[in-house]
Amino acid sequence: MIDSNPITTRNHRGAPPPIWAQIIIWVALLGLLAVVYFELNRSQQGQIGPGDQVSNFSMPLFSGYELNGQSQIQLSDFRGKVVMVNFWASWCKPCEQEAPDLEQAWQFYKDDGRVVFIGADYVDTEPEARAYLAKFGITFANGPDMGTRASQLFRIKGVPETYFIDQQGVLQYAQIGPFSSVDEIKSIINPMLK
Repeated sequence: MIDSNPITTRNHRGAPPPIWAQIIIWVALLGLLAVVYFELNRSQQGQIGPGDQVSNFSMPLFSGYELNGQSQIQLSDFRGKVVMVNFWASWCKPCEQEAPDLEQAWQFYKDDGRVVFIGADYVDTEPEARAYLAKFGITFANGPDMGTRASQLFRIKGVPETYFIDQQGVLQYAQIGPFSSVDEIKSIINPMLK
């Protein structure tokens, strides 16, 4: 005979896991979410900051803006020197604000031989870039950031951004936004030369 009493009928899906197992599952899930959050946050902030070794990169230079007769440069060519890499664009108004100060700073350091200035034209066209360089009388090495390779290495957020790399290839300072004076630029470079 079949027992039709609902009280004695049992659900065979099983009992829920014990409370300690539920806690372990939730802790593991929260830990995984924390790892994902921190990795996403780190990738958004960029992988390069002061104290980091800067990976080698190469960049072509505009005709007339070569460095020591070279139409293509590599960062590794400048070991033993302080290197300033400035990302700019002809369409960038804040870049125009700092351009005269950068050129004046270059004129101050260029004969010393221990400092190299490199301009990296970001997402621009060559005619507009050349017009910009002529307008501000820029004489230091400049070239297009082809395929945004250099800017991706530094993970720039916009222009202008300027990076100062020491004699061992270590990033010492990053300037986000325009400089306000030549003295500001010198205050970053001079301690690196001591």
